[in-house]
Amino acid sequence: MTARGAPGSRTSDYAYELPPALIAQAPAAHRDASRLMVVERATGRITHRRFPDLASLISAGDLLVLNTTRVMRARLLGVRDSGAPGEVLLLRALGDDRWEAMVSPGGKLRPGRTLHIAPGFDVEIERLTERRTRVVRLRAAEGAERAIERHGHVPLPPYIARADAPADAERYQTVYAREAGSVAAPTAGLHFTAELLAALEARGVRRAEVLLHVGAGTFKPVEVEDPAAHEMHEEWYEVSAEAAAAVYATRAAGGAVWAVGTTTARTLESAAAAGGGTVRAGAGDTRLFIRPPYDFRAVDRLITNFHLPRSTLLMLVAAFAGYELTMRAYAEAVAAGYRFYSYGDAMVVV
Repeated sequence: MTARGAPGSRTSDYAYELPPALIAQAPAAHRDASRLMVVERATGRITHRRFPDLASLISAGDLLVLNTTRVMRARLLGVRDSGAPGEVLLLRALGDDRWEAMVSPGGKLRPGRTLHIAPGFDVEIERLTERRTRVVRLRAAEGAERAIERHGHVPLPPYIARADAPADAERYQTVYAREAGSVAAPTAGLHFTAELLAALEARGVRRAEVLLHVGAGTFKPVEVEDPAAHEMHEEWYEVSAEAAAAVYATRAAGGAVWAVGTTTARTLESAAAAGGGTVRAGAGDTRLFIRPPYDFRAVDRLITNFHLPRSTLLMLVAAFAGYELTMRAYAEAVAAGYRFYSYGDAMVVV
């Protein structure tokens, strides 16, 4: 066990200074044009490459695991009865056109109020939840699903200081995204192109797909000094029998399992926890909070982006790479001018 007060045991240990100019406000000109920091756990060596070089790092017989979630047009902008603007961010479907959602301004969009999104499309605020989100009901003449697709906006993260543009509908989505349900992209996957995936397959790299719908909690900073006191929001995941079998077969043959992103890592580790240490097929909600110290049971390599200070995602990377090496890598990334966060550059931990 980590001793009390040991580096990496406090939330403040994960603070770092980031010049605002390094927060990527738009994607690179091409998906795979980003830089790639390679972090070697065994030696502590850090090298700098380009993302397409990933194909030379993954061996034949290894398994690349992708999260195939698709980002919803979850941000609904409208006006209140007073004519003043308002916003609803859909989090998860509850059935019968009801959703759990975040609203703004919270003081004005109380239960009983309505936000008008477009002619024939309203959002009724029904009740407050225990965690201060809202249960809302969508009233759409054309059907809620179609209305969301027509009138919703891509929910870009709050650190991207601009409105969503038409290009974001494609670029804030992985090329293998399929099932809608996320309010944020699994950003490590944004760097992959169909050509790179084909090149990996040609090298004998196997591929498996899992699903985790990313919730708004991914942006929630850890506000308590003891990470153990932080409340994780649940996120729905699914691991198919085929994916579970691929993980088992790969490791049995001596290959490595590569998780594309922290969402994939959490999915595999949640399935391993449910399976007593072995990844088993299944679905459900996970609140797994991976932070030091943690013994990974399903992931051998991690591809990820650079994450916010004091975030659960940064803590997951530190649990995998080691706290000191992770923070040294982040300091080097800042010094080298890497682009950070969702539309930024990538890191691979081997």
